[in-house]
Amino acid sequence: MKKSHIILLLLIVGAIVAIVASFGDLSSYQTFASASKQQGKKLYVIGYLQKDKEMNYDPKVDPNHFMFYAKDKAGDMHKVIFNGEKPRDIEKSEQIVMMGYEESGTFHCSRIQMKCPSKYKKDMVAEGKSS
Repeated sequence: MKKSHIILLLLIVGAIVAIVASFGDLSSYQTFASASKQQGKKLYVIGYLQKDKEMNYDPKVDPNHFMFYAKDKAGDMHKVIFNGEKPRDIEKSEQIVMMGYEESGTFHCSRIQMKCPSKYKKDMVAEGKSS
């Protein structure tokens, strides 16, 4: 092998490693406990809406503020603030995937993907304002 081929091969491998490393942070799902250890870092948390707990959305006061409680797969319950309007039919979702960050015991999310119970109904995504 020529010296130029070896250098080119090393550059290609380095580029692949850099691309994989940059996607690695957002591709894994976290729990609320691990999110609280990484304050301010954007993460994905899978959880379940706590329908028996308080949900607060008043579009007259602030149409981009929806507060609710969710429980993650580890069983930890957390207060969640979504920077957008209340997603339609969130109460019917089986599971919710929240993208956001932890700050002072509250999970602030800017994106919610709702996993629907029916295989015939597509998952719904709600986008909020970036904070």
